[in-house]
Amino acid sequence: MDFLRPASWEEALAAKAEHPTAVPIAGGTDVMVEINFGHRRPEHLLDLGRIGELAEWEVGEDSVRLGASVPYTKIMENLRAELPGLALASHTVASPQIRNRGGVGGNLGTASPAGDAHPALLAAGAEVEAESVRGSRRIPIDAFYTGVKRNALAPDELIRAVHIAKADGPQQFSKVGTRNAMVIAVCAFGIALHPRTRTVRTGIGSAAPTPIRATTAEEFLNAALEEGGFWDNGKIITPSVVKRFAMLCSAACNPIDDVRGTASYRRHAVGVMARRTLTWTWESYRGARRVTEGAA
Repeated sequence: MDFLRPASWEEALAAKAEHPTAVPIAGGTDVMVEINFGHRRPEHLLDLGRIGELAEWEVGEDSVRLGASVPYTKIMENLRAELPGLALASHTVASPQIRNRGGVGGNLGTASPAGDAHPALLAAGAEVEAESVRGSRRIPIDAFYTGVKRNALAPDELIRAVHIAKADGPQQFSKVGTRNAMVIAVCAFGIALHPRTRTVRTGIGSAAPTPIRATTAEEFLNAALEEGGFWDNGKIITPSVVKRFAMLCSAACNPIDDVRGTASYRRHAVGVMARRTLTWTWESYRGARRVTEGAA
């Protein structure tokens, strides 16, 4: 196994173009596990650890540009207001040591359906900035996951950053695991309210071959909120609407039975998390409205 260690982003792109099968490694929290267990033996490892810009982020007027190697700890400490859903998901990642090393780029590169960042990225409507010696492009998160541990990157492309709109409403993340730390999700659920566009987006992890959105549930809830005038009146959402939303989220799943949980349990748990997170986010939205109206 050859170890490639570029000193700049340009060198990294050139190395990836020359060795398209080279496996990028930054935090190494996913790749080294696979290598240590003999699940993967790449011909080349492409170490991105010397490229400082990948560990930087920029907060713009409307969005955050998050470098692919920004550690989860930094997201939790510095971007809680801008990216609340992703910050909550970051809290659930493994242990402090792994949160200090791992980043969103690694989750995206591995594209495991159990990756903790995926539900939050789907709910927020993120875009993945991919680049090669041929140029750069942005891949909508909805088009990024193409199969079990497969993504839309071309063989010569690397993930440079993730672009995520700053939250304009409450966001939540919930995860079921067999213990409280160092655990792969049995299933996970993310939700984001977008009052500006009067829409709700979701993200489901570890309950289908890829991370997915519950699009039918979103369409139902968007219509129900609009028809009931809930965005304007700030009333509690009708229990029947919450129940139907949870059922549709559960129905969106296509899980498997494995050592961590059964398919039927995953469907049930996703429905419970959908109901709870919708209730929590809507209460936060109502609370923010009351504060705004009181100040006026």
